[in-house]
Amino acid sequence: MASDIIRSDIGRRTGIALWRQIADAIRAGISSGLGDENGKLPPETELAEQFGVNRHTVRSAISALVSDGILRAEQGRGTFIIRPERLTYPISKRTRFSASLAEQGQKGEARIMSSEIMPASAEVAKALALETEAPVLQIRSVGIGGETPISRTTAWFDCHRFPQMADNLARFGSVTKAFAACGLDDYLRKSTMVEAYHATLDDIEILRLSPGSIVLVTLATNADLQGRPVQFSKTRFAADRVSLQIELDPFKQD
Repeated sequence: MASDIIRSDIGRRTGIALWRQIADAIRAGISSGLGDENGKLPPETELAEQFGVNRHTVRSAISALVSDGILRAEQGRGTFIIRPERLTYPISKRTRFSASLAEQGQKGEARIMSSEIMPASAEVAKALALETEAPVLQIRSVGIGGETPISRTTAWFDCHRFPQMADNLARFGSVTKAFAACGLDDYLRKSTMVEAYHATLDDIEILRLSPGSIVLVTLATNADLQGRPVQFSKTRFAADRVSLQIELDPFKQD
């Protein structure tokens, strides 16, 4: 039943329209298995009863999700979930954006939006093992799969160690190739943290998302083979376009 999957604790004095809260709850429920074997949603009457609202409010939520490409309504049959094919982005010791997409038959590249040298914040300095306010290179880029934006990244590098990183990344469209051109032939993923949020206005504009969309956010640190951090990044993935696959090393010792 829908009540086993959808959270129905919506608030009436939150400043967020009821239909939007219901749309978000249905969107989250889809990720948790909402829908029958054919992807059909429960009837509007059942959803209205669960949320304690009238059918018009539920219908507004469903209409918004239809506009977002999450659902499709079929006259006389009901409302069905559209399950788009997602790209898989593996997170492992050697996480490589372009290579992982190439293995799935997609051309992947990072397109630079901006680059600038700035003092390292406390967060960035800690991640890169630098002094606070040490000069770092900040690069904002968009990850493209085929011709579709699937992620946007803000990355920081030690500008003393990698002074040509911005030029190399613009030239090659690949962090791995840009590092190689700087003399770093190999690096490993040191840590990754994953969180989920609603899309911001920037996410909506840059990734071409709909309001209410979910983004998966990773905070990641890469290090050279001696363990010295070389890159700290925050990446926001369009959740309906990418699945993050955590690959554990079976030979790692605790």
